[in-house]
Amino acid sequence: MAKKTLKGGALVCPLPPTMVSCGNMESSNIITIGWTGILNTVPPKTYISVRPTRHSYNIIKESGEFVINLTPASLVKEADYCGIYTGKKVDKFAKCKLTKEQATALSCPMIAECPVSIECKVTDIVPLGSHDMFMADIVAVNVNEELFDKDGKFHLEKADLIAYAHGEYFTLGKRLGNIGFSTNKKKKKR
Repeated sequence: MAKKTLKGGALVCPLPPTMVSCGNMESSNIITIGWTGILNTVPPKTYISVRPTRHSYNIIKESGEFVINLTPASLVKEADYCGIYTGKKVDKFAKCKLTKEQATALSCPMIAECPVSIECKVTDIVPLGSHDMFMADIVAVNVNEELFDKDGKFHLEKADLIAYAHGEYFTLGKRLGNIGFSTNKKKKKR
């Protein structure tokens, strides 16, 4: 199949439109971030990339911490709002009717309505151009109890998370397989 060549651009999709909370319990903000992911397993490290012109940028830079809150489909409208409007002019927690929940290892709040909240301590800030990357240690992961089964297995698929691709939001689809399924050999029947 033929491919059309485009100039270089930010087109790796889908991405997780996460709601990143920052600040403290009295003065906080939420910014929706798509440029995020895992950098390392041991120690657990992540990143977010933020434009220096965004209100949350200086809050995160000065506090050295933030929480990545994974966004369920039920909060897609709130996530979109938090990515468009500035926290300089509006209290996004109040406007979106979201509940602040104290993080376990940081002074900034988590979003109680999000099923997973990842607490992060900034280790490095890397200027990249339009965005600066905040590299961070993951110091705690908070997960809603209903995402665990009776045996303690974590079922992230029950969180109903959303994805973002080229200007549109989507719910995640059906499971296609588990890691390593391509190499599993079927047991022969005897």
